[in-house]
Amino acid sequence: MSEPPTPADGVGRDAPRVDQHELTAVERWIDDRANRLLRDAPDGGARAKAVEFLVFGAKQAWACIFGAAMLAVIVAARLWYPDDVWLARNDALVVAAIVIQVVMIATRLETGRELWVIVLFHVVGTGMELFKTGVGSWEYDGGGVLHLGAVPLYTGFMYAAVGSYMVRVYRLFDLRFDRYPRVWLTTIIAAGIYVNFFSQHVIVDLRWVLLAAVLVVFARTMMHFRVFRRTHRMPVLVAFLLVACFIWIAENIGTISGAWLYPNQEDGWQLVPLTKLVSWFLLMMISVVMVTWVYPPKRPDRLPT
Repeated sequence: MSEPPTPADGVGRDAPRVDQHELTAVERWIDDRANRLLRDAPDGGARAKAVEFLVFGAKQAWACIFGAAMLAVIVAARLWYPDDVWLARNDALVVAAIVIQVVMIATRLETGRELWVIVLFHVVGTGMELFKTGVGSWEYDGGGVLHLGAVPLYTGFMYAAVGSYMVRVYRLFDLRFDRYPRVWLTTIIAAGIYVNFFSQHVIVDLRWVLLAAVLVVFARTMMHFRVFRRTHRMPVLVAFLLVACFIWIAENIGTISGAWLYPNQEDGWQLVPLTKLVSWFLLMMISVVMVTWVYPPKRPDRLPT
């Protein structure tokens, strides 16, 4: 595969804007106005770096909008939702999650293409939730009628939030990949990871073998992401780890709110074990593969000579 279109320091200058065809109508409106606002921003020195950093943060915040809304609703329900109203807290969370999803589609913050990914995350996540709660890996606060077994229906939206983030990041940062492995190979590994989430309870746990497989297969893969005027790059394994860390932080917030608890938290809250990072890292593999089914990995463009 050709070398990435960036100099040795990993930063390409004067990168073109994000492909407008990949953005929703609302995002195109925001992108146009943001570029007008920043068109006179310096393209060198500390101020240029500050602009890049602020735009990066703004795009990340926009990509997290579904997950942030879900997390805010979960925390708000724990802090302020009354215990004695006719609509149980868990059912209210289901209604709120549906409203958030409908608003995202109605306002064109998400595309129909992305909705397929989100539905897939719902199905995959709910299947795992049903099994994991059944074997006691974690448990949810009871109450309400909108649930499957011991799993409130709003939990599917938490997995959908991960899917929403993944597809939005793909678009907003115009992600490109150098030396991306064959999709069929990553699909086999992702399928093995998903099966292991279930089979580890009845046969040997292969998470470390699967983790090694991910590290080997993606060891040489570089991710290129466009911010404002520059295209940056990083090893894709680092990106997986960073997202896993943010999910771990969100998980701690969720358990503090009491939405769900691990066995070691039943007698009093404590941090979710750092070992859970391995599980979230492997979940990222499943997430990435599902996104590539809808958005096939693109290679970096060559710079004009």
